Amino acid sequence: MVFLVGPSGSGKTTFLSMISGILRPDTGTVQVKGADIWAMTPDQLADFRLHTIGFVFQDYHLFPRLTSAENVAIPLILRGRDWNESIATADTLLATVGLRGHGAMLPIKLSGGEQQRVAIARAIAGSPTILVLDEPTASLDGDTGKMIIAFVKKEVLNSQRCILIVTHDERIVHMEDGRITGLDKGTQ
Repeated sequence: MVFLVGPSGSGKTTFLSMISGILRPDTGTVQVKGADIWAMTPDQLADFRLHTIGFVFQDYHLFPRLTSAENVAIPLILRGRDWNESIATADTLLATVGLRGHGAMLPIKLSGGEQQRVAIARAIAGSPTILVLDEPTASLDGDTGKMIIAFVKKEVLNSQRCILIVTHDERIVHMEDGRITGLDKGTQ
């Protein structure tokens, strides 16, 4: 689990977009898992993103005309899974992020925090090896943010995934055995 910390405008989101195959750098190469992703064909790059990266954007990027469950099911459907099975998995993931019973709701009917949780559920739906979360708790209240980070941490530790989390918040909480052992406050 890696946290990228820095003030707004320092390039954190740009960096994540480049290593996720979304934004091409002006110069240089981007190596992920030993491969220069920008040397890939467009089809290879799309396949890389589908099977390797789970991305949670700052502004969610949910499809407005799809229900919450359909938004979460997209990576599964693109991988060729059955529609009904994909929707059932999506409903399970929505329940996991605290949105049980919200699967039929359109994004416009959800709060910002609820939309963020749908985006997180979608990012983990395809079991990517790398989770990229750009300010994943920015729109969430404190308790929900803690629940989401705990869930993400559990998923990473249990599945040996890499996770990159961007934040401009330089407060770092140290934990051991379920207890907070220290708090560092960065300078801004």
